[in-house]
Order: sequence, then C-alpha cells, then structure tokens
Amino acid sequence: MKVRREVLGDAHVDRAAPDEFTKDFQEFITRYAWGEIWTRPGLDRRMRSAITLTALIARGHWEELKLHVAAARRNGLSDDEIGEVILQSAIYCGVPAANHAFAVARQVLKEDV
Repeated sequence: MKVRREVLGDAHVDRAAPDEFTKDFQEFITRYAWGEIWTRPGLDRRMRSAITLTALIARGHWEELKLHVAAARRNGLSDDEIGEVILQSAIYCGVPAANHAFAVARQVLKEDV
C-alpha cells in the first residue's frame, strides 16, 4: 500500500477504498501490481511509469492514463519526457491513440501544476 500511495497519491487510493463488492479486487491489485511488480529491483519507477503510459495508450485506457500521467510526474518524469513517451507511442500504438493521449496528458498536466 505504501508504494501504491507514493505512486498514485493518497487522494486516489482513498477514493478507491474497497467496499464489500470490490475488497478482493483491491487487495489483489495492491498485493500483485504494487507489492510484487512495482517493487521489483529491475526497473526504477521512472521506467515503470514510462512503460505504463505506453501500455495504457496502446489499450486506450484513458481514465487510467490520466491517473498515470500524474503518477509519472510524481515518479520523476518531466512534462517533456511524458510528451516524448507519447510521441514514441504514436509509432507503435498509432497516431490517433497518441493524439488522444496528448489531449489527456495536457489536461492532467495543466490541472496538476
């Protein structure tokens, strides 16, 4: 939970607080995504954030992209680096996806100043 809060921020984690219906899923995410993957020594958080942005763009997960653009900043990526990740994704994920990702990121980066 510590890593999840550090990456996503307390406000998001508190909003996602589990209820009876989502308890098992939230525990699963916390245990495996944040407890097993994000804490592995092989990549730093900056790299994990860049990879996550690309994966979310590729799959068109725009709400999650908003969350992870802000997380990328918390993990040390500059706005220019976030833009470079999106530009790189245009080649591998498609220009329309990158176009939409730039719009999403612009909104988040303006709000998150």
